[in-house]
Amino acid sequence: MISTGDTLPDATLTQMGANGPEEVRVSDKTKGRKVVIFAVPGAYTGTCTTAHVPSFMRTKDQFDAKGVEEIICISVNDPFVMSAWGESTGATATGLTMLADAASEFTKAIGMDFDAPPVGLIGRSKRYAMLVEDGKVVAMNLEENPGVCEISAGEGLLEVI
Repeated sequence: MISTGDTLPDATLTQMGANGPEEVRVSDKTKGRKVVIFAVPGAYTGTCTTAHVPSFMRTKDQFDAKGVEEIICISVNDPFVMSAWGESTGATATGLTMLADAASEFTKAIGMDFDAPPVGLIGRSKRYAMLVEDGKVVAMNLEENPGVCEISAGEGLLEVI
């Protein structure tokens, strides 16, 4: 499992572009940059929609003031869902980047995948937030319970950076 001090593995994610889905390399988003990456178990799910995404919308200005260049939300969903979710929550308008890890490539590479068959979540991402500088994890807040959003919320990450 990824932790503070580790370098992120490279992986290909997708986002919606003007002409449909576009590939996005994790390395391109993180090399020489200070970014926040947070992940949710699923777009449109309860805590993810009502707590996690709004926490980063609320705190975006505070992250900007700390030199964070981009706040990226990752979920094991397809780019069409991530785009629609970004629009419906207001996350896209706020300036958050919504990226899809449809094959769970990045999520598995960093050891954050989990299954919760009773609620229909298979191969999904644990809930976390991390600060990444030039591809290296400098702060990592992992929720023990995917239904809770406290230390992985925008405010929780701000407290440790």
